[in-house]
Amino acid sequence: MNLIIQGGALPTFLLERIVTATGASSVEPRPPQVVRLKGTRRTPEFDALIPLIEAEKLDWAFIASGKKLSDFGLICFDMDSTLITIECIDELADFAGKKAEVSAVTEAAMRGEIDYRESLRQRLALLAGLDARVLARVFGERLLLSPGARELLEACQNAGLRTAILSGGFTYFTERLRIELGFDFATSNELEISGGKLTGRVVGDIVDATAKAHHLARLTDELGLKKDQVIACGDGANDLMMMAQAGLSVAFRAKPATRAKADVAINFGGLDSLLNLFDNE
Repeated sequence: MNLIIQGGALPTFLLERIVTATGASSVEPRPPQVVRLKGTRRTPEFDALIPLIEAEKLDWAFIASGKKLSDFGLICFDMDSTLITIECIDELADFAGKKAEVSAVTEAAMRGEIDYRESLRQRLALLAGLDARVLARVFGERLLLSPGARELLEACQNAGLRTAILSGGFTYFTERLRIELGFDFATSNELEISGGKLTGRVVGDIVDATAKAHHLARLTDELGLKKDQVIACGDGANDLMMMAQAGLSVAFRAKPATRAKADVAINFGGLDSLLNLFDNE
């Protein structure tokens, strides 16, 4: 097992304690700002050091020795606050003058305090009557890719992985990202529009946590892959079922409950820091 610590300078005293706590057989610095400890094991003594590691704003992860990116066949991303920096529904609400109300419900849903389906219904109802042209403004003026997203995606595509967006967000955004970035698949909710205005509803069934997990399982099967050949990246409670369908689950700048259940948590670095976990091809 390898332990990768990255994102900044690792103090010598802390490195020495980590080596002792994990029984590392060797330490391999990898510029820029990555340290790979080989022959490690996770122990209670290491867990006691986690607050010190994170106080230095460093990310850490254990991963099987010899694991390469090309060992995987599919990577999927949640969209809002994972692949991109914003929650699209909150930005739509801003144009409706209801961002505070909608954002509060979004946060509660991402923490798992409100059922996602119910939270979406509540938030969409507040957007009823909003001019649909606002969708283009959010995409063009406010939507930004998360740090490292493009680099991670390009590396995965070059390594032969298929790529997917599985989102409880909206097709207006996922489809444009799919086209712009070359994703193979995208699944999300379609906003209902009538007379050029949002109705406050979606077309068809809501894509929630269960649906996202179902779509990932279906894609895995259709591509002839095994679970351990799948990577899933998310940030909230609505992603946990999807992440459980993957051999490697990644929590990106996620809520505490999501971080706790993920194989890897990226709290400080960009999405592309995931690449540092793997051995060179």
